[in-house]
Amino acid sequence: MSEEVVQLIIDCIDHLGIQTLDLTGGAPEMNPHFRWLVEEARKRNVEVIDRCNLTILLEPGYEWLAEFLAEHQVEVVASLPCYLEDNVDGQRGKGVYQKSVEALKLLNAHGYGKGKNHLPLSLVYNPTGPFLPPPQQALEQDYKRELQTRFDISFDNLYTITNMPISRFGAVLLAKGQFTEYMTLLRDNFSQSNLDNLMCKSLVSVDWQGYLYDCDFNQMLDMPLNATNEERPHVRDLLAQSIDGQLIKVADHCYGCTAGQGSSCGGALDGE
Repeated sequence: MSEEVVQLIIDCIDHLGIQTLDLTGGAPEMNPHFRWLVEEARKRNVEVIDRCNLTILLEPGYEWLAEFLAEHQVEVVASLPCYLEDNVDGQRGKGVYQKSVEALKLLNAHGYGKGKNHLPLSLVYNPTGPFLPPPQQALEQDYKRELQTRFDISFDNLYTITNMPISRFGAVLLAKGQFTEYMTLLRDNFSQSNLDNLMCKSLVSVDWQGYLYDCDFNQMLDMPLNATNEERPHVRDLLAQSIDGQLIKVADHCYGCTAGQGSSCGGALDGE
C-alpha cells in the first residue's frame, strides 16, 4: 500500500469518524508506512487492530515491533490454529509452533494478554479441514488451560473463524472431491440469528491499491463494492459519497459466515 493510499485512509478516518482500523496482510507490519498509519490513527483515539502472524516479531529488523505495538495500545490478533505443536506445524510448516510460542511470550512480557483492556491479545482458530469450528467459548477455555500449563502464556480471547470455500482452501476441496460436501455442510447449518451481526454490514475492506470491497473474502474473489458508476469504488470515493444502505454483494461463500455459530473477523457471531 502506497503513501498516497495510506493518507486517503487517514483522511477517511477524519471525514467519516471511523472508530476501528483493522490492519491485515500477510504481514502488515512490513509496510514502510505501518508505523505512520498506526500513530496517526491512535492520535485520533481510533482502535487499531494488528492481524499479526506472530513470527514477524522474531524477524531481524523487527525488534522494535512488540514495544511499538504496546506503546500505542494496538490490539494484537494472531492466528494459532491449535495449541498442539504437531497440528500447527502440519498446517503452517515445521518450527512455526515454537516461534509462535516465543512470540506470545514476548507479547506477554510487554503486558499483552494480562487482562488489561488497553493491551488485548486475541488468538484465532481455523479448522484444519472441511468441518465447522467447535463452540468458541469451550475451545477458548481449552486454549487458555493448555497454553498456561505448557508455557505460562496468557491471552484474552479466542476467535473461531470458519474456513471459506475459496482460494487455497477451495482449491484443496476441489482437488479432494470435497467441495460439494463442504458447501452442503455450510448450507445445512445456516442460522438466521447470525444475519444481524455479519461483519460486512459495518466493515469496508480496502485493498493495497485502495479499492473497496464488502469484506476480505469478496476482495479475494475480486468482487468489488457495488458502484454507482462503471468505475471500481476507491477509498477516495468515501470522501465524496456515502455508502450507507448500499446493497452488499453476496455469493455461495457467504454461507461460511452464517453457518453454525457464525463467523467474522471477531470470531463467532452467535452466543453460547
